Order: sequence, then structure tokens, then C-alpha cells
Amino acid sequence: MNRTTWLQDRRMQKFRDVLNRWERKELSAQEAGEILGMSERQFRRYRRRYEEDGVTGLADRRLGKASAKRVPVDKITWMLGQYRTHHMGWNVKHFHEHLQRQHNFAWGYTWTKTQLHAAGLVARSPRRGPHRRKRPRKPCIGMMLHQDASPFAWLEGAGDLDLVVTLDDATGEIYSAFLVEEEGTVSTLRALLEVFAAKGLPSSLYTDRGSHYFFTATAGEAVDKERLTQVGRALARLGIEHIHRRHAAAASACSAPCRAGCRRN
Repeated sequence: MNRTTWLQDRRMQKFRDVLNRWERKELSAQEAGEILGMSERQFRRYRRRYEEDGVTGLADRRLGKASAKRVPVDKITWMLGQYRTHHMGWNVKHFHEHLQRQHNFAWGYTWTKTQLHAAGLVARSPRRGPHRRKRPRKPCIGMMLHQDASPFAWLEGAGDLDLVVTLDDATGEIYSAFLVEEEGTVSTLRALLEVFAAKGLPSSLYTDRGSHYFFTATAGEAVDKERLTQVGRALARLGIEHIHRRHAAAASACSAPCRAGCRRN
């Protein structure tokens, strides 16, 4: 069984389960459609097809048919031949741009790359390391706060101002945001006071390596965890872990279980 057929079977099974719940009046037609990712009208159409033709009525009628947009085999052969004969070693982007410019090539870059990969003419890119992957959000509200400042001419007629924003990592909800002439210790403590007073204490705070957050003896080297800034001392007294942008803990998934309350008041 190929993947497409397997997915089709799974969709049929899910439809039958939802239909049974609808027949038991546990769901409305609209709710059933939302669960299945379709409109109420489409759910009713599928239900009629199921009543008339059974499971076969639910089958995707496109299966087994060639797509009208399918690229002719001779075009694929020609494209691969061009690469083998004249452009071996080129990267896919340059090769695709050359085909578009010189041969009015009509198919997309992704399709070209897929065909070259399938033919073994171009090696697939190595999997990105963990430091390049997007870090998953924390699983519980209050586990980690983010704080950062963005300089811009936010107000008409005024110069650049720093927008200091503090938000929750799990939800992205902004807890504090205000404009200052320049971010620093005072703006950081002001923002944290606003959030702590309204939301309670987080488990950790994630920031950049700014000088008001961390002391760094030599630019580009590791921060000095022994020489704390005023912000660092305040967080340490409150028992809040301070994580900077190049810290391994910030780039990895949180493995700790979601504690009840997440140290929130």
C-alpha cells in the first residue's frame, strides 16, 4: 500500500467515526465538518455519497488518474539530458535560471530540484544541525518570557525610539510594550516589574547579550556569569534563570514537565 492509498484509508476511517458521532447527535453538521476540515455543505455531500455508494463513494476520484498539469516524460528526459551533458556540477538555482532564460523553461524551481534529486544528479542538502532549527515553544504559559527592543522611527516627526517588548514564549502574548529613547537597565526593570506584578514570576527570561543584561569581557566571547549586571542580580535574587540568545538551553526543546502553575502567582 503506497502513502496516498494509506492516507485515503485514514480519511475514510475518520469520516466514518465522525459520521457515527453525528448520527448519535453528539455533533452538529457544522461541528462534524470542522473536525474533518471541510464546510458543513461538503460534509452533507459526503454523507449522501456514503449513503448511496458506501465506502467507495468516499474515495478520491482523482486517484489513479494522471494530473492534467503533469509534465510530459519527454520534457523531463530533455531537462535531465541538458544537465548531464552541458551543466554537470551546476547548482540547481543557476541551472533553473539558465533554462528559463535560454529555453523559456516553464516549470518551477522546486520541480526541477526534485527531478534532479530523484535522478541522482544533485545531492540533497545535509540536514540542518540543531542550532539552525526553530526552537519549540515552551509547553506552559509562564515558563519563559522574551524581552527585546527594536529601534525605529515609530512616531511621526520624532527620531528613532526603542520599542521594548516583553512577551510569553508559550503563546506569544505581549505582556508589556513601551517606547524609550534607548533601552537599558531602567527600561528592562520597568518592563519586568509590570509583568511580574500582573502575571507573577516566570521560570526563565530570554534576552540578547546586551551590556545591560550580561557582562562580556571580550566582544564575541562567552558572557561572564560571575559578574552580574543589575538586571542579572535582580533575576538571581528572584530565582529566575537568565538565558541569552546563544545559550544551548534556549535553542533546545524544554524537557522538563509542565509544573502546575509554572511558578506563577
